[in-house]
Amino acid sequence: MPDVLRADVKLLGALLGTVLRESGGDDLLDDVETLRALTIGAFTHPESTEAIERAEAFVDSLDATRAEELARAFTSYFHLVNLAEENHRVRVLRARAAAADPEHPSTETLPGALAALAAEVGDEEAARRLAALEFRPVFTAHPTEARRRAVANAIRRIGALLAERDDPHTRGAVLAENERALLAEVDILWRTAPLRSEKPSPLDEVRTAMAVFDETLFGAVPDVYRSLDDAIAGEDAGVARPVAPAFVRLGSWIGADRDGNPNVTARITRTAAEIASEHVLLGLERATTRIARTLTLDASTTPPSPALSALREQQRQLAQDLAADIAERSPNEPHRQVMLFAAERIVATRRRDADLAYASAEELRSDLLVVQESLVAAGDRRSAYGELQRLLWQVETFGFHLAELEVRQHSKVHRTALAELRARDADPSAPIDDMTNEVLDVFRTIQHIQRRFGVIAARRYIVSFTQSSEDLANVYRLAQYAAGPGGEVPTLDVIPLFETFDDLQASTRILDEMLELPEVQARLAATGRRVEVMLGYSDSSKDVGPVAATLALYDAQARIAAWAERNDIVLTLFHGRGGALGRGGGPANQAVLAQPPGSVDGRFKLTEQGEVIFARYGNPVIAQRHIDQVASATLLASSPSNVARTSSAAEEFAPMAATMDEASRARFFELVKADGFAAWFAQVTPMEEIGWLALGSRPARRGLSVSSLEDLRAIPWVFAWTQARINLTGWFGLGTALAAVGDETLVRSAYERWPLFRAMIDNVEMSLAKTDDRIARRYLALGDRDDLAELVLDEMALTRHWVLTATGSSSVLESRPVLRTAVQLRSPYVDALSLLQLRALRSLRAPEDAAAQAATQAPAAPAAPAAPDVRRLLLLSVSGVAAGLQNTG
Repeated sequence: MPDVLRADVKLLGALLGTVLRESGGDDLLDDVETLRALTIGAFTHPESTEAIERAEAFVDSLDATRAEELARAFTSYFHLVNLAEENHRVRVLRARAAAADPEHPSTETLPGALAALAAEVGDEEAARRLAALEFRPVFTAHPTEARRRAVANAIRRIGALLAERDDPHTRGAVLAENERALLAEVDILWRTAPLRSEKPSPLDEVRTAMAVFDETLFGAVPDVYRSLDDAIAGEDAGVARPVAPAFVRLGSWIGADRDGNPNVTARITRTAAEIASEHVLLGLERATTRIARTLTLDASTTPPSPALSALREQQRQLAQDLAADIAERSPNEPHRQVMLFAAERIVATRRRDADLAYASAEELRSDLLVVQESLVAAGDRRSAYGELQRLLWQVETFGFHLAELEVRQHSKVHRTALAELRARDADPSAPIDDMTNEVLDVFRTIQHIQRRFGVIAARRYIVSFTQSSEDLANVYRLAQYAAGPGGEVPTLDVIPLFETFDDLQASTRILDEMLELPEVQARLAATGRRVEVMLGYSDSSKDVGPVAATLALYDAQARIAAWAERNDIVLTLFHGRGGALGRGGGPANQAVLAQPPGSVDGRFKLTEQGEVIFARYGNPVIAQRHIDQVASATLLASSPSNVARTSSAAEEFAPMAATMDEASRARFFELVKADGFAAWFAQVTPMEEIGWLALGSRPARRGLSVSSLEDLRAIPWVFAWTQARINLTGWFGLGTALAAVGDETLVRSAYERWPLFRAMIDNVEMSLAKTDDRIARRYLALGDRDDLAELVLDEMALTRHWVLTATGSSSVLESRPVLRTAVQLRSPYVDALSLLQLRALRSLRAPEDAAAQAATQAPAAPAAPAAPDVRRLLLLSVSGVAAGLQNTG
């Protein structure tokens, strides 16, 4: 661990120790230290069963109150360690940027990627591709952020204080005051209830996402553009028209994704759009006002252009009193006057003052361009291409809607609604279900949003579990029903979502049929033949296992890209990825470069879910780095060298892929299709108990109970295995797949030369690093199926063997020592929380009358509600393990 990071961790740990002593006395701190020492001892001597048993015995000896306090203490510790690591990452990124060689930029940055691309295709073609670049992160509110917002806010405040300590001026009395404030904030973190008492509403989730926009993205995104322009334009940067395009476009499912979430209604979607618009308009208003106040440029030194004078007259005609007041406050400063008036028009837009409001973001952009061109004509290029250009980038990126709301609904809901409406057509007395009325209201809401914020604000409609072109046609039919005879139908781009293995296989057939729909043909003509197709990583992995799903997704992308080329389609593939490896997680830039030829083509869109939003976008420096990395990979994915590498590797290793697919799927089915698997899974993981957590507004399951894997959503499926320290969804079946290949030389060659395989192995290696077979055995022992437990453990050992064979390493993460150290330092502390969780689970799994019931063979009574202390301990430990592993679902 670097010394500066070690110092931060030591400081925060000491402050937490002080708080624990003040709160619970020396006894509490002593118990924390005892458990810490026992789990460290057990971790450093994995061959000793006695060491882990001593730690387990200590946990079992604690009274309920002390067990809870220890769970909270270790969870608080992880929050602080995570914060220290984030602060150090920012420190490293800044140091790396300062030391970067501008003549030889890294290809993991946009300037480096552009230079590498230009070397292959020429400057002109590279510039064309840069101009067409698109990165579309779509924020979703899937329930994977285990922290309360109050906890997250406390952590953010501690982070700001920790960052202050890097300032060389923070010394002496200032440093002492900083430490006092840190101690106070750590005390608040400890005293803040770590668990939500109620599930957040969809609008709570919307407002949480708005905090990321306000505090990070509104400023970070134009900073990415500015950095790129600086690198490309050199001395002309900031004094010439920028080369960097505004290539980021935000999307959001928060408040619009109603698939399986009855809490998301048409009213919620409408309110979500209004909240987002309020935030971006406030941001634009402040930025415009700030810039206006700096443009104290006298007309004698910076004369207005004829276009600016005409714009000023147009403004005067809109509101003479306002224009006169601004002119009086800014005499002979025409540029300032125009910008102050523009700020007032943004205010009017936010307040819905029709007389003064802008009709669209494009109208504001047009006014700003007039100001910019007038400044250039007057010789003031620095004002023209400085902060004013930054504002233009913000308008181009966020518009007046901030993020495009994307509605999602299950194809089955559409089929049911359409059947009811057709029945009513035949018989006007036929009843219409509330859900059908809600479906129709959604289309009316989309129409309302489009009228108010423009078509771009809400035109994408995603159909979950698309199984035929009829599932897409149904959306257009329902929109017609909602509009009524002669009514205005909203503009819709209906997007198929292929999730299961069978649907991925059928994707191109369905897409061929989709092209014949008249509504699709009309949209192709209007959009320049642009089509978007979404791929689901979570359900495909749950369907056939992670290995077969990875190969099936690659194959589907290759076939869809070929379909697009045949049909002259401008394709955007939308990747429904989660944060966890079992849901398509892992380094996004590495994943982009491993995609099939033609499937990226300068456009990359993915879901950013739950905890990932805060991890990638919560800090402005990290957000800029993430956007830069993904965008550079998106640019390079279609370079001739990368296309040649991925295509030749896919062809060369196709037989190996076929062997892996068949063997891994058979092994996965051996586990999940075993009799009684669903019940056993619920026994050996906290799957059922995760539903107690007030994580998000969306239910964790599709029905009232889980009788099969199909009933369970992908997130708790991943979350539960992660909590049990098994991480099965990230690796299960890979060992068997590679054993079926059997050729160690071939496997090593594939790791060196097949990008998809390398990304898979690297992700599995990370997943295995967070597994622990000592802890896993204790979870698996909660069930009564030794056969299934041994199958899991055998596959874990086999997968570890073949991953090390592929990488040529002697231990997991050997080639990534920094990451390996971070995981190893955390593991003993996670063990402490796992042992506390196991204590709670054993209490839940083995009630006092279980033996008596078994002896009399009496039918099992309905499960009694968990005792409050057991329930609290379980939930606290779940939150703590999530913080320690930095993964939920």
